Parts: sequence; structure tokens; C-alpha cells
Amino acid sequence: MKKFEIPSYYRSPIISKVKEKRKLDDPRKKDFTPTFLDFGTVKFYIARHFGFCYGVENAIEIAYRAIAENPEKKIYLLSQMIHNPGVNDDLAANGIQFIQDTNGNQMVPWDDVSADDVVIIPAFGATVEIIDLLTKKGVNIEQYNTTCPFVEKVWNRSEKLGQDQHTIIIHGKNKHEETRATFSHSSQNAPSLVVKDLQETKVLASYILGKIDAEALLAFFDGKFTPGFDPERDLQKIGVVNQTTMLATETEEITDYLRQTMIQKYGETDIKNHIADTRDTLCYATNDNQSATYGLMEVKADLAIVVGGYNSSNTTHLVELLEQKFPCYFIKSEVEIQSKETIHSFNIHTHELETISDFIPVESPTIVITSGASCPDAVIDRVLQKLLDLHSATKTIDEVIHSIL
Repeated sequence: MKKFEIPSYYRSPIISKVKEKRKLDDPRKKDFTPTFLDFGTVKFYIARHFGFCYGVENAIEIAYRAIAENPEKKIYLLSQMIHNPGVNDDLAANGIQFIQDTNGNQMVPWDDVSADDVVIIPAFGATVEIIDLLTKKGVNIEQYNTTCPFVEKVWNRSEKLGQDQHTIIIHGKNKHEETRATFSHSSQNAPSLVVKDLQETKVLASYILGKIDAEALLAFFDGKFTPGFDPERDLQKIGVVNQTTMLATETEEITDYLRQTMIQKYGETDIKNHIADTRDTLCYATNDNQSATYGLMEVKADLAIVVGGYNSSNTTHLVELLEQKFPCYFIKSEVEIQSKETIHSFNIHTHELETISDFIPVESPTIVITSGASCPDAVIDRVLQKLLDLHSATKTIDEVIHSIL
């Protein structure tokens, strides 16, 4: 696999060794059991897969190359490179300006951007409209295009589905940068509609089965479908694709639910003419991270800590899984661990940062740890070190790492 050139401070002396050991022992990635690290007074279960994926490392490498190669130019990013505050803060500190925020609100006027400037396309990709705007300005958008190849795979699949007269059902969050980009690209070739979850999918299925009328359907999905969308015409033949950071199991559940709906409507013998098989669009890294999280849920532990950006979709889904089994705390970095008793944790349901007291319930805890695909391993190292310091670990990092190598 390709080795990326990213700043050394994103790497880690602890986690990199753990990951390398697991990679050597399990090159085919069939074992999703976590790694156990015993420091005496505190123990950790580290997820088999977590942290930077191919698409993120590729994006970071390209972004820092753009900085190095263009010292005299203005450098812009369409929006956040990835959903990690540390990465984005460092890019900003190196002179990069963000044209839009994560919701698509303008921060730098388009009139300020010229053909002489460098514009980096983030890992989430860009809408067709923005690509056309930059192209007309004469901006070289290919030179530093960091769009994740797995996002592009979804776009390519959507194009083929559209060419075969399918309507595209996108499982995603309609305001997320990636979903906005995917919706824009799929709209070029097919009617498209965004569903957030299984509950919204059931509303869609209700129309297909004649339980609600078109007016009710369009009112429910207002702002989430292409102009001119005609439910009667456009929901006879569908294909499901996803925002790559969504729960893969949920995408599969949505697809299966719609498949059964189409079978109920049209019969099983003709099902291939009404819903496409799109399992090949699921992102391997998202799948691996989520499978590794299920592996964490098999162990006995006192609490779980998930590290990543609070606006990171894939990280939020890891929290959703782990909070089913453990008291789960969502932090952006080690700075949120205030003391042995107190932590600042982001609540994914209220979208607020909360102060939690007595978050470690026992004197010598066992802690589950993982992170989202946009979190540097070095941040996990610092989280581990903070917890080790607070619990006065009786074994050194070198001793514990040596014991598993």
C-alpha cells in the first residue's frame, strides 16, 4: 500500500507500532478483535482499525504539498479538508483560507478567488456547480484535487445507474459536504433523493406501496430531491448509494428494506428491473472501522473514549455504536480530559459539550479507545499518555509495546 508523505507530528510512537504489528499478523484484515494494552493501573482495548484512512492521508499529503510548492500564492480550501479541528487549524496556521464553512456558507467571496490562486478540493469532493465556477475562472482544480477515490467511486456508480434509467437514492446527511457533492453529481444523470436513515426510508416505502400520496412524500422530503422529481415516474427503478461515512450496516439495512418494498410492489421475478445491487459502493475504510468497533463491543470494559472532530459523521457513528454497550465519551483531543474525575464530552444527541464528573468509575479502569477516520494517530497517543499520567501507570510504554511485538 502507498506510503504517504505527511508531517511527522501526525505520526505516533505508540499507535504506529500497534498498527504495524496488527498489519503483520493479519494482512488480510480478517481479525477485528482489539489490541489489549496492560499498563497495570490502567488497561486499554485499542480498536483493530481506526484513524487516518487512505483518502484522508492522501488529502493531507496533497494539501501540505500545495503549501510547500506555492509560497508566494494565495491558497484556498473549498471547505474543511477533513472534519478534524487540529488538522484544519494547522492548515489555517500555514496560510490556507477556507472559502466556505461545512454548511456551504460563504467565508471568502468568489470574486476574491482568481486564476492565479491555488484552490484545493477537499476529500469530500465538490459540487458540479462549484467545479464549473472555478473552471470558468481559469483555476486549475485538478492540480490539488484531494477528492477521496471512494467518494468518486460512488459518483461513477451513480452515473452508470442514471444511464440505466435508475433514480438515485442517497443514504446521507443532506447538509454534509460529501452528500451535497454526491447529490450534485448524481443529479447530472438521474433524479436523486436523499434519505438520512431507515425511518425516512420507511416514508419513501410508504409512497411506493401506495400508503401516502405524492404531495405528502414531496412535503416530507422538501429540499432533498432534484427539481422536477416525479414520484410516480421516478420511483419505479432505483439504486441506493451512500455518503461513505455513514454506517455501512444502516446503508445495507436501507437497501434491503427498499428491496423488500420493491418485491412487494412488483414481485420477486422482476426485481432486477426495479432495484440495483449497489453493495460495491460501500467504503472499505468505513467498513473496517465500524467492524472493529463491533469487535470492541465484545470486550468487558468500564468506559469507552472516542476521539475525533465533533462534526465528523463517521466518528459520530462510532459513538452511536459504543454508547450501546459502555458509558461513552466523545472528545476532540486529550485537552478535554480535565482530571482523573472530570472530562468534557460532546453529546451527539444534544450537540453540546458537557462536563462529566466521575467519568472513570473504578480505581484501575479498563478503557476502550478508538477514533474517526480524520483523527491523527498522534492525538490518540496523547490521549493514552494523559490517561497513563493520571493513573500513575506501573508499566512503561516501552515495556507494554515490547510485550506485544
